[in-house]
Amino acid sequence: MLFNSYLFIFLFLPVTLVGFYALARVSHTIAAGWLTAASLLFYAHWNISYVGLLLVSILFNYAFGTWIAKAGVKQNGVRQKRLLIIALIANLLLLGYYKYANFFLDSVNSVSDTGLSLGEIILPLGISFFTFTQIAFLVDTYQGKVKEYNFIHYTLFVTYFPHLIAGPILHHKEMMPQFGHASTYRFNYENMAVGLTIFFIGLFKKVILADGIAVYVGPIFNAPANIHLTFIEAWVGALCYTLQLYFDFSAYSDMAIGLSRMFGVTLPLNFHSPYKSVNIIEFWRRWHMTLSRFLRDYLYIPLGGNRMGVPRRYLNLAVTMLLGGLWHGAGWTYIIWGGLHGIYLVINHGWHLLRRMMGQDPSRVLSLPMRILATLLTFISVVVAWVVFRADSLATATAMLKAMFGMNGFVLPMAWRFRWGTFGQWLAEQGISFGATNHLVPLSGVAYYWIGGLLLLVWSMPNTQQIMAGYKPALGLPKDFKPGWFRWQPSHAWLTVALLCAFYATISITKISEFIYFQF
Repeated sequence: MLFNSYLFIFLFLPVTLVGFYALARVSHTIAAGWLTAASLLFYAHWNISYVGLLLVSILFNYAFGTWIAKAGVKQNGVRQKRLLIIALIANLLLLGYYKYANFFLDSVNSVSDTGLSLGEIILPLGISFFTFTQIAFLVDTYQGKVKEYNFIHYTLFVTYFPHLIAGPILHHKEMMPQFGHASTYRFNYENMAVGLTIFFIGLFKKVILADGIAVYVGPIFNAPANIHLTFIEAWVGALCYTLQLYFDFSAYSDMAIGLSRMFGVTLPLNFHSPYKSVNIIEFWRRWHMTLSRFLRDYLYIPLGGNRMGVPRRYLNLAVTMLLGGLWHGAGWTYIIWGGLHGIYLVINHGWHLLRRMMGQDPSRVLSLPMRILATLLTFISVVVAWVVFRADSLATATAMLKAMFGMNGFVLPMAWRFRWGTFGQWLAEQGISFGATNHLVPLSGVAYYWIGGLLLLVWSMPNTQQIMAGYKPALGLPKDFKPGWFRWQPSHAWLTVALLCAFYATISITKISEFIYFQF
């Protein structure tokens, strides 16, 4: 079931909301059970056969979590560590089988010319998210951070439908106190107004913006191998995907936060204007923030973090990002994408180290021209990596990047020469090449307007959290968080804006359009 579907908006959500608050008057436990059942139904709508797998995973991890906690109380550190290792291995084996088994066998087959196969393995929706959520629970239990073991609340913590499919990756300590607090179960007009507004903003981003620019992505990335993309076509495809992914993930993050707020629960922030970042370090503090937190806390720091010298720190960064890339999908393109970001981070940290050695402060606020330049350089680096991320093969990624770096020439569309008139004629006289294109980008220029308009939104407008800053929209707001230059208020004007977003987005839902992060 999709957040951007009529079934969800007009049936599932209102029924779940009414049932939750009605049952909360009788019993908070029953209301939590209702929300858990609704979340399982939400998951079952995709594939009911995998509900059993989800429940087995929940029972297994809850049991091991309680055993680890009891072993810790008895001060049996050896047994506690063994239980943790067994549970972690079981979770990783489950994830590995469904997500990576065929990729591993295909790689072996290509090297050894064998025909090993496990048959078709359907990837359970959201398996990466509910597995990582429970791994965090197990490690937190081992470290003594978990204080509550209510089974209904734990099941709700894992299955909670606003986050189940595409995040954020939750910490037990963030959610359990909210599920146990009486205020969560009392209907609150402010929560409902804030939640609906954020949800409608997200719906607009997905249906109008992300899906609107998506139509220009496929034709370019799926171009036949015998077509040599032009410089313009390749960059249009790369930028369109960069913006599609941005607004798609931003939309899901908003909708998840908004939905949860309707139920009186505040989710952690997962997306915070990452394309405004001045370097790659800042980018990863703003993009998929809960995954970055997970990789830092449960992989980078256990590997040694920055405690074992500069070379080891850079190795830890590279390994962490390689595995972060592999988390996104079983394919060499994802691994290379993660490796690229690992290289970016090593270069970024190395540059900061060099500046400190020269007596400069890397955290010093940049001047406006330098900030613009740094943001543009970071953005271009991210765009290049997204090409590898989106490509269906290394050959496609290579073809795209060759065209983007001018290795197919810098031919401009002939239509531009005629459209520009005297200026176009002057450019031709100066040696600028104009020629026929592959017609993968509409010559009407609509794609270029999309790119320009969305980049303007990305770089000039406050994000949803900044607009809603007066009402604590999410957990984990950055220390340097600044409210937007205009803010939401419970007023008739904002009600009109929200309703217009909702109406326009709703009537524009014409087909099934999954969120990109559903595939991870």
